[in-house]
Amino acid sequence: MRLDELSEFGWIERIRRAAVRAGVPRHVVIGIGDDAAVLRPRRGEDLVVTTDALVEDVHFRWRTDPARCVGARAVAASLSDLAAMGARPLGVTVAFAGPPGLSVRQLDALTSGILAACRTAGAPLVGGNVSRARRTSLTVTAVGAVAPGRALRRDGARRGDRILVTGSLGRAALARARAEASGSPVRHVPEARLAAGLRLARAGFVGACIDLSDGLLADLRHVLRASRVGARLVLPAVPRPRGFDASCRRARIHPATALLAGGEDYELLFTVRSQAPSAAALTRRLGVHVSEIGSVVARGLHVEGASTGISGGYRHF
Repeated sequence: MRLDELSEFGWIERIRRAAVRAGVPRHVVIGIGDDAAVLRPRRGEDLVVTTDALVEDVHFRWRTDPARCVGARAVAASLSDLAAMGARPLGVTVAFAGPPGLSVRQLDALTSGILAACRTAGAPLVGGNVSRARRTSLTVTAVGAVAPGRALRRDGARRGDRILVTGSLGRAALARARAEASGSPVRHVPEARLAAGLRLARAGFVGACIDLSDGLLADLRHVLRASRVGARLVLPAVPRPRGFDASCRRARIHPATALLAGGEDYELLFTVRSQAPSAAALTRRLGVHVSEIGSVVARGLHVEGASTGISGGYRHF
């Protein structure tokens, strides 16, 4: 069966039933099925709202990207923005656009990936939209909450801050390079660091924070511009998966390019004051591995250990 045979409202009903089976938290007053969702944050919280999109042949290709992974990645992108603000997720809406010839099997797989990512994050799917288009796109809006004055921001880095990052970088870029070279499916789905973001928001010693969606250099530049400072990065200190350099060579991608400009890692890059706990202590505190990769300086962006210049990062236009 195809989307045009199922109809817009038929698919919406399939999504609604799947979302109800996944569970509806108490803070969702009205979910899927009305003109809009109604969410109830806790008393004394600010709302945090973000929107992101995955577009066919821009962010994914059907020949290499399984539908379930596309759905999960779309949700992870928006939830990662909440993590970067230190926000607690409240709910997610998804606006779908696609051609009538998409199979219901693909649609169900998309829905499965969306709901799996929502369930893992504790962020229920509470609404959205369905529309016809020549190419498939998923536009995800995520709503979260944070205590007043506790939101993490990009403009708080100061000279002398240490620069740290969660997890490891380059995995998404390597997976994409492998797929482009061999036609194998891209099954890597990043994880939004929501728990780490919440803990950083409560810490009191964080300068600035951003999630790594467009690449380490590109996203770090956003922080430097907003904070009016510079940075010194140490390339050998940037964390990477085991066997990463050899895997990059086999996939014909330079390891430094994947690490610094690969994008879609969705790890948290943050700065802390010089007297803040060590990376090892922060690893225990945040529940995810943390690496120190540089420091904030007065101006410029210098990368130690890079043999060639890397302009850095995903460009939307």
